[in-house]
Amino acid sequence: MTEIYLDNSATTRPFDEVIALCSHIQRDNYGNPSSLHARGIAAEKLLNEARRNIASLLQCREDELYFTSGGTEANNLALKGIAYRRQRRDGHIITTQIEHPSVLNCCRRLEEEGFAVSFLPVDRQGYLDLDELSRAIRDETILVSTSHVNNEIGTIQPVEKIGAIIKELNPRTLYHIDGVQSFAKIPASLQHWQADLYSCSAHKIHGPKGAGALWVRKGVSLQPLFQGGEQEKTLRPGTENTAAIAGFGLAARINETLLEDNAAQLYRLKEKLYRGLQQAGVEVYLNGPPLEQAAPHILNLSFPGIKSEVLLHFLEENEIYVSAGSACHSRRPEPSHVLAAIGLDESRLFSALRFSFSSFNNLTEINRVIERIVPAIRELKTYQGR
Repeated sequence: MTEIYLDNSATTRPFDEVIALCSHIQRDNYGNPSSLHARGIAAEKLLNEARRNIASLLQCREDELYFTSGGTEANNLALKGIAYRRQRRDGHIITTQIEHPSVLNCCRRLEEEGFAVSFLPVDRQGYLDLDELSRAIRDETILVSTSHVNNEIGTIQPVEKIGAIIKELNPRTLYHIDGVQSFAKIPASLQHWQADLYSCSAHKIHGPKGAGALWVRKGVSLQPLFQGGEQEKTLRPGTENTAAIAGFGLAARINETLLEDNAAQLYRLKEKLYRGLQQAGVEVYLNGPPLEQAAPHILNLSFPGIKSEVLLHFLEENEIYVSAGSACHSRRPEPSHVLAAIGLDESRLFSALRFSFSSFNNLTEINRVIERIVPAIRELKTYQGR
């Protein structure tokens, strides 16, 4: 039986071309990009090419991109870099209650250090209330940080409207967008959004783990989190992970050619799964926005009466891999903070599964998932109801 991998929001399988490139670099092009000899210059060219490919997808300047070890570091560099650069103990930061842990926990740490942080609520579909945002912005607000796409329910925040509100009410306030779940899936328009910082990651787009990037609008100054050499213009010192960064750049280039067609295909897959379960008479509830309004690759469903872990492991036995929430806290017993924030009752909160799709998935796989999950739900409900 061939496995069906539907946990692509946690990580994706790298493209074959990316695997081949990374392997080649590790074996044959292992120079340090900072070295002045031929090996080093060849490695530096790989970094420059990757930066060019990612900048093309983001429609930004190449010299505004800084490579990191991934999305978590990029988010930390954005938030802490701005907070520490301002060095204002009365500095105020705004975020939402459904952000990725790398943003939420970073904000909590800054709060412990004396910064004021507003964790704004969201509605039942995961959208930030723009009036609430307007009321929260004040003279001392130094930064607003929101995700573009929520990693659990696929809510696409209205980043253009958010950016406009921020700049109208306080032009000095910077806007950071966590784009880890939207990069290479939804077209980016950083200037139009009036963004100042944007985070992305390689392993969410069929690149390797260990590489990410932070876009920093020219003129925005950040405090480095590490002290070291002059790599990445001293903002992110340390010898670059050349193979992973090159793989990141290649994945970005491949995704740029697939973006429009891939999004349409992903929408078809998630609609097929949801409608197929409904038509089979399964009691299933959609968590988050309506299908057509959410990100193309994320589908969060609740199956009341069945614990999510039980159904997850049943599917795993059939080589179907899904998630019970964010990979960053899926091993913990607490319910998803995202699903709790949108106000789900217990029956839906503890029976939710996230299905997330990629270009490697197809309709044949989705049909097989439906064929396996429908009788499983009936059987599990009967068993748990005894």
